[in-house]
Parts: sequence; C-alpha cells; structure tokens
Amino acid sequence: MKIPPFHWWRTVFFLIPAIGACTVVLGTVSLASSFFDRTGRFAHGCARLWSRFILATTGVRVRVEGLDLLEPGKTYIFVSNHQSIYDIPVIFWSMPYQLRIIAKASLGSFPFLGWHLRRTGHLLVDRRKPDRAGILRRWRGLVTDGLSLIIFPEGTRSADGRVGRFKAGSFMLAIEAGLCVVPLSIVGTRRVMRKGRLTVEPGDVTLAIHRPIDAAARAEHPSIDDARTLAADVNAAISSRVEAIERARGTWTSA
Repeated sequence: MKIPPFHWWRTVFFLIPAIGACTVVLGTVSLASSFFDRTGRFAHGCARLWSRFILATTGVRVRVEGLDLLEPGKTYIFVSNHQSIYDIPVIFWSMPYQLRIIAKASLGSFPFLGWHLRRTGHLLVDRRKPDRAGILRRWRGLVTDGLSLIIFPEGTRSADGRVGRFKAGSFMLAIEAGLCVVPLSIVGTRRVMRKGRLTVEPGDVTLAIHRPIDAAARAEHPSIDDARTLAADVNAAISSRVEAIERARGTWTSA
C-alpha cells in the first residue's frame, strides 16, 4: 500500500484539528458578539484573527502589492479571481477594510462559519431565486454603514489558475449602487490547496490590488450591456496580472 505523503498526514492530523478548534472558538466569540454589536465590526476582527491563524499555521506567506492605490476608510467593491478556499483568509487578513462577502445561501447552514456569515452582515444569496431588489437594498445598507464587499464572480474555483468568465449580475448591482470596483489578482493559493484534494501545503501567495474603477460613471442609465462590459474589463485586468505574476514565477502553464 502506498504511504500518503507528509503533507497529507500534516493536513489530516494537525491542520484540520487545529483550524477546526480555532473555528469553533472564534466562531463562538463572533456569534456571541453579534448580540451586542449588530454592525459585525467586532466579528470582523474575529474573522481576521481566524484568517491569520490559518495562514500562519499552514505556512502561507502573503505578498501584497498596490495597497497604496486605495483610500483608507473608503467603501469599495473588491472583485477577485478564485483559485482556492484560501483566497478568503488571504483577503481578510491582507485588506485593512471592514469586509463582507457575497456568497451562496447554502453556506449559511455550515456550523460556526455559516452561522457567523448569517449573524454578522454578510450577504447570502439564493442563486436559484435571486431577489435583485432585496440584494441591492441590503447592499446599499452595508455601504451606508461603511462596509466594503468581496465578490468572486467566476462562481467556482479555478483548477488550473486561469481566470474564468465573470457573471454580469454582480457588476450590474455595482453600477446601480454607484461604487468603485477594485479588481484583485490572487496567485499561488491553488498550490496551497488544490481543488478536489485534501492535502494542504505551505506556499507563497501574491495579492495584487488594482487601481479602482469608478462604476458610478456608468450609472446614469445602466443596462445589462454596461454590466457585461464592466465585467469583461475587470476580467481582462485580473487575468493579465495573474498571467504576468505566474510568468515571473515561472509557473505559467500554456493552454
């Protein structure tokens, strides 16, 4: 019988128990805080600490580029490619903003993690029956509270690191809300935890922040074509940066 590699044993017998215990502890503190802090700001601090613990325990080193392009304290819509479940802790720990994610409603049923999302202001959407008016109303409410949003418009993780097509729906909401969209390019997380595999490995990750795009300039008479154009522009920017970073690392694979 083939003996599993070291990182499989490390994942199963160290990382999963350690991260699981951290999730239970910080998830409990986060849920408790939601009864006296309805803004979710304290809970966001728990989420950042949880993210830091995961990255440090796994051995993930994050290099952040372009943070100086953003205005401290301003509200943004961050749009990222999606390589791994490690994308979320990378973004939460690296971005000094009050962040809320837009995610599928089914995540809300997960113990602790899902409960945290439901109780602390994150936007969970039923993709089978999306209520655009309700989503936009809640979106504007988050913005009024000074909270920024994270979107993964590919809808799934990339197996080979290439950026997939972006769905236009979220970009339509961004235009209607009149907010600045900030593309984020993440490189390296797919090698930390590859899609479909249990093994987790240490690694170097780059989070490249792009210059904000003013969606308000397209908001006078927004149409689905405007949303598709914005989605294509953001996709092109993220894809180009991902490829450039991969090539510089010598890890780019031709199609």
